Amino acid sequence: MAFLKLALVFLVTAFVSATLSLAHPGWGSGGVPGGQFGAPSYGLFPQFYQFSCPQADDIVMSVLEKAIAKEPRMAASLLRLHFHDCFVQGCDASVLLDDSATIVSEKNSLPNKNSIRGFEVIDEIKATLEEACPQMVSCADILALAARGSTVLSGGPSWELPLGRRDSKTASLSTSNNNIPPPNSTLQNLKTLFQRQGLDEVDLVALSGGHTIGVARCATFKQRLYNQNGNNLPDETLEKTYYFGLKSVCPKSGGDNNISPLDFGSPVKFDNLYFKLILWGKGLLNSDEVLLTGNVGNTMELVKAYAEDENLFFEQFANSMIKMGNISPLTAFNGEIRKNCRFVN
Repeated sequence: MAFLKLALVFLVTAFVSATLSLAHPGWGSGGVPGGQFGAPSYGLFPQFYQFSCPQADDIVMSVLEKAIAKEPRMAASLLRLHFHDCFVQGCDASVLLDDSATIVSEKNSLPNKNSIRGFEVIDEIKATLEEACPQMVSCADILALAARGSTVLSGGPSWELPLGRRDSKTASLSTSNNNIPPPNSTLQNLKTLFQRQGLDEVDLVALSGGHTIGVARCATFKQRLYNQNGNNLPDETLEKTYYFGLKSVCPKSGGDNNISPLDFGSPVKFDNLYFKLILWGKGLLNSDEVLLTGNVGNTMELVKAYAEDENLFFEQFANSMIKMGNISPLTAFNGEIRKNCRFVN
């Protein structure tokens, strides 16, 4: 009986997937119109769980509300998890896999070690979904739903989220080390890493605006305070009062795990103050500052536009999150739906 129910749900989901993919050809593989290279595909679509788990988003939001009320910083951590997942072999929840006999975990990469967090919240969401809808909702979709929910609960925009990603059976430590933009990136390096994922400079600046919430470790901005250009001098673009405040948090030696807000004016509120701070010389990371001073393309104009118009920023952030969430998803019979997000089945 259980098998027949599961088969029926799969057939209905496949039918709706095919119908919506035909009705909306833009929902092809990876969000490319008509599928990759014009081939048909199952694609992602917002109603994916309409029959198999209609309460999925309500369950995600219920867990998120409690977690973020307890620790507001968690919203930024979950948003970052989705970003670090999608930039490494696509949005496939590979970032959630622990070390095992067959997996070398991405959690140990340079961008992630002692930094990436929020796994326990994902575990709780998954366990609750498994009780309600066993083996229906993928960990990759949970990451996408948690990123959207965290943005909304922090005061940011919502968006219609395409769903239907499946979970990878592999992880890639080397790709995690090579594809995730480091905090000391030059603007050209940022643009190159984003272009590698099919994202342009508008996406780069809008998604960087996710730094309106959250914190960064001293180790990620220490270079700007003490030795920006190899001459034992600070980054001259730092506003002086801000610079001295950062030095009190981040000493020249030690203190690598001390934290500072990325947007000290409203660190748990999703708004456009991040862009205003950059204009005032108070962006925390080098990768924030170079959006204004990097002199490559039109990023300076975009920073100014988003600083001036919060609604414009919110609209583009939502569009860029949809675009990022469509990076190389596993769909149809590829991958699996993990029972536990930390391990392959």
